[in-house]
Amino acid sequence: MKQHFIGNQWVAPESGETIPVIDPSDGQAFESLARGNASDIDLAVRTARAAHEGAWGRLSATERGRLLQKLAQKMFDHAEELAQLEGRDCGKPLRQARADAAAVARYFEFYAGAADKLHGETIPYQNGYTVLTLREPHGVTGHIVPWNYPLQIFGRSVGAALAAGNTCVVKPAEDACLSLLLVAELAAQAGFPEGALNVVTGYGHEAGDALVRHPGIDHISFTGSPAIGKVVTCAAAANHTPVTLELGGKSPQIVFADADFEAMLPVVVNAIVQNAGQTCSAGSRLLVERSAYEEVVARLSVAFSKLRVGPASMDLDCGPLIRQTQLQRVTGFLDEVRRDGLPIAGQGQVVAEAPRTGFYQAPTLVRDVPPGHRLAQEEVFGPVIAAMPFDDEAHALRLANGTAFGLVASIWSRDGARQMRLARKLRCGQVFINNYGAGGGIELPFGGVKASGHGREKGFEALYGFTVLKTISIKHD
Repeated sequence: MKQHFIGNQWVAPESGETIPVIDPSDGQAFESLARGNASDIDLAVRTARAAHEGAWGRLSATERGRLLQKLAQKMFDHAEELAQLEGRDCGKPLRQARADAAAVARYFEFYAGAADKLHGETIPYQNGYTVLTLREPHGVTGHIVPWNYPLQIFGRSVGAALAAGNTCVVKPAEDACLSLLLVAELAAQAGFPEGALNVVTGYGHEAGDALVRHPGIDHISFTGSPAIGKVVTCAAAANHTPVTLELGGKSPQIVFADADFEAMLPVVVNAIVQNAGQTCSAGSRLLVERSAYEEVVARLSVAFSKLRVGPASMDLDCGPLIRQTQLQRVTGFLDEVRRDGLPIAGQGQVVAEAPRTGFYQAPTLVRDVPPGHRLAQEEVFGPVIAAMPFDDEAHALRLANGTAFGLVASIWSRDGARQMRLARKLRCGQVFINNYGAGGGIELPFGGVKASGHGREKGFEALYGFTVLKTISIKHD
């Protein structure tokens, strides 16, 4: 059994209960986790508080940065071990798992360099006064990390929080904890003071709920569904705890007739197939100018037919979904598509070697999807893309902004003026022009509007969210 990691030690769950760890590639249990509860969370929070008021809090920003850099190097050194854990735990093809392992190390490398560059300001004020601002850590921050990108989301939130001077209590999703437990162990080996970084495993309704309600938590970072985001916000509000939310998306890729189709097509495919479509920023809606619609759909149909799905170890185009209930959710959408007579224009194939007990869904392209259809409005969180035509820029903009979400969008066009007109009018947190995702973009602020959440992670901007601004006014004349 994998225990909690609290105060640089493995700690057994107070209840003595465990949670099975399921391999999505074959549906079989291969490990077990500690089933944390409120008592385990309380121990972790008290341990983190002691570290913040003690050894971690006494470190200078430069010293924190050096420790983050040591951890980054350890993650680079253990990258293959992290990738193997992530691949088996999440069902990711190994190339994706390896990219995630490299990314988490790079996050800590980035925030190591940023730790001593988080400056305050001086403010011109009345004669006889000097006014300055300081950026101070919240204290103890809680992090609820989802199962789709545990390493990457840990890196972008915990890395920034630690760099800003906070201590952290992390509750990973019960579906994917193994890589983060290893990272916590590596942090202890890198010399992190006891209690600076703590990981408690367990179910969301038990350990997660206890974390967001704990009065000793000074800030919550949550990545997950809009529905649970509301629950987290309401629970945290009882203690006036600020919350950063990165929630769902229904992100559009807007393709004009003048786009470079050769460059666009593989990017569009990857944006929905990566991680089996289980990505908040997945490009799940394809909006194509009507004059180019048939050509683009035909090309995509061919591309989708070549996609292969199988176990993580086979390192194919697409791995399994995380669990049986997620597979049922995705197939439910596709059942509705068929009932409503929407054409399936292209579909990949699950390879014969894939175990029948795994959670596999072939990538699917659905064309002529009405803008109000559930497939065009709700997050599937699977490898399904909805294609629809548009007539002009105004129509494209209405379609793109016409959902409850606002996370990411892309524009494919050679017209520079059009690119900027649309980019400024799209209601979302990131816009990519003639690309999608910018290779991960560790340095690029990330977050949404509307039902996609609020606050920003990644890049230097994340450090502001993990600090409190204090104003000091000195009267000297």
